[in-house]
Amino acid sequence: MLTKNELNRILESMLDLRADVSDLNFTVDKPPQIESDNELYPASTKPPIEKLTPHQTEMIALTILGTNRRLIEQLLRTGSCDTSYAIPGKARFRVNIFSQRGSFSIVLRKLSTKIPAIEQLGLPPIFHQIAEEKTGLILVTGATGSGKTTTLASILNHINHTKSYHIITLEDPVEFVHEHKKSTFNQRELGSDFNMFATGLRASLRQAPKVIMVGEMRDRETVEIGLTAAETGHLVLSSLHTIDSGQTINRILGMFDQEEQQQVRFRLADTLRWVVSQRLVTKQGGGRTLLLEVMGSNLRTSESIIQGESEGKTFNEIIEASKPFGWTTFDSSCIEAYENGLISEETALFASSKRGIVSRAIDALKKQKGFAADTGSRLQMKSPPQQPQPSQQPPEQPRGFFRKRRS
Repeated sequence: MLTKNELNRILESMLDLRADVSDLNFTVDKPPQIESDNELYPASTKPPIEKLTPHQTEMIALTILGTNRRLIEQLLRTGSCDTSYAIPGKARFRVNIFSQRGSFSIVLRKLSTKIPAIEQLGLPPIFHQIAEEKTGLILVTGATGSGKTTTLASILNHINHTKSYHIITLEDPVEFVHEHKKSTFNQRELGSDFNMFATGLRASLRQAPKVIMVGEMRDRETVEIGLTAAETGHLVLSSLHTIDSGQTINRILGMFDQEEQQQVRFRLADTLRWVVSQRLVTKQGGGRTLLLEVMGSNLRTSESIIQGESEGKTFNEIIEASKPFGWTTFDSSCIEAYENGLISEETALFASSKRGIVSRAIDALKKQKGFAADTGSRLQMKSPPQQPQPSQQPPEQPRGFFRKRRS
């Protein structure tokens, strides 16, 4: 049996291999691996492990799960489970254990122990306005691993430093541990503190919070209670696995029956304050950078939520028109990142929503840069032609002009 101390030593040795390790991966027939800058690398351990066996990955999984019968039953029943794991004083992880071809695999996502401020994440100034909302619904969306939880944590951190609120978080698992600053935090974990997001959210309405953070809007019941909470004067923050604002609205509506959707449209138009969509992409020179789509609430967004998108009234067009107010589309974010040298042309086109728009903008930027370079290398100010300088010696006198004439 693998002890916690032995597992901790293995994990610590893997973390020490690089400064920017994001994930630890244990898969049968491969050595332990670390992920850094979106690439997997084999990790040397003591003692060295050339290939993990099914027995070894099972021992790692059971050591992480400990005596938690609920998670063990969930793993056996559904084939996967989520939990958290900590090396005291060193690191915290979000863990997913899953079965594949009769054996177990484990992925540990390293969590930051320090909650980043909005400025430290490089988020635009509009996020201060987002964090100042008093009521309504704020959604942060994106694929797994796009930094949704970190963004939500930074917004809560801003509230914690500026407002005296009671804040309840419902998470699976608890990732960032918030200290009590001006606000009071109660952080509840799925499985140990409540059994479903919907029941945890319903119970939170009786716990006098001002702000509620729900880890994920997974089902219709959670969305319905979240809308009710936002309608009754709470600020509700949550995440969804959607790629942009339009898909976010459609995903929420799709959780309800056809005859209910019109009512939900009105409720959503009334309560939705912000939709922030995120994509983490590879940065030139190593590392990753964040691309954003930010949509707020105004009369045009409310109208498009109620009536649906139409020609000239798509969410993308509405966001583009509100760019002076700090809203931004993914395409604008891609172009800006490319112009600043953060990402390559290939990455910008890959991460864009409308490739044609980004491609034309990049071509225009290339022409501007090419013209500037050409101007600097070929065009020069011509000097005027040199005129012959007059001689400094007095002009030769005509011979015999001043000679005395012979008498």
